Amino acid sequence: MGERRVSRRKANTWTQDPEGVRRNILDVARDEFARNGLSGGRVDEIAARTATSKRMIYYYFGDKEGLYLAVLEEAYAGMRSAELALDLAALSPVNALRRLVEVTFDYHAQNSDFVRLVMVENIHQGRHLRRLEALNKVNLSAIQLLRDLYDRGVATGDFRSGLDPLHIHLTISALGFYNVSNRHSIREVFKHDMADKAELVLRRAEVVDVVLRYVVRQLPDMTD
Repeated sequence: MGERRVSRRKANTWTQDPEGVRRNILDVARDEFARNGLSGGRVDEIAARTATSKRMIYYYFGDKEGLYLAVLEEAYAGMRSAELALDLAALSPVNALRRLVEVTFDYHAQNSDFVRLVMVENIHQGRHLRRLEALNKVNLSAIQLLRDLYDRGVATGDFRSGLDPLHIHLTISALGFYNVSNRHSIREVFKHDMADKAELVLRRAEVVDVVLRYVVRQLPDMTD
C-alpha cells in the first residue's frame, strides 16, 4: 500500500508540474553524475531521489546518456550565463578583466559539481560535448566576450598587444578550475585546504593578480 501511495504521489506531481519534475530530475542527476560519472551514475538512484519514476525519466530524456547530455549542457550554459551577465562595457578594461577573473574563480569555487562534470567529460574525451552543437556556439561566446574586452584594452593602451584571447581564457579558467579539481590531492600531499574560506579569499586575489600581470601593460603601484 505504501509503495502505491508513493507512486500515485509521484504521478500527481508529474501531471501537475511537469517542468518542476524535469527541474528536479536535472538537479538530482547533476549530483549523481558529478559524484559517480556517466558510467557509475544510476538512473534507479536518480529516480529514487526525485518526485518521479525511472519510466518518466526516460520519457523526458530518452535514456541515461540523454539525461547526461542535458545535465552537461545545462552545466556549461550556467557558466556562460554568469559571464554574459557581467556588464563589462561599463567598466574600464582593467577593472572589467579583474571582474571577469573574480566571477570565473567564484563560479568554479561555488559549483564544484560543474568542475567534476567537466572532468567526467574529459574522461570520455569530449565525445558528448561534440553532440551539443548549440552549446558549442554558446561556449564560443566566452571567447568573443574576452576578445571584445581585450581589443578595447589594447586600443586604450591598458593591455599588452599580441596576446591571444583564447589563451587568456584558458589561463583564467585553469586557475579557477585547479583550485577545485585538485583540492583533495593537495590536502593529502601538502596538508593544505584549498576550500578553506580564508584560503579562498587569498587564492582569489592571487589569481586576479596573476592574470592582470599577464595581460595589463603596466599595473598601478599598489604600495602607495
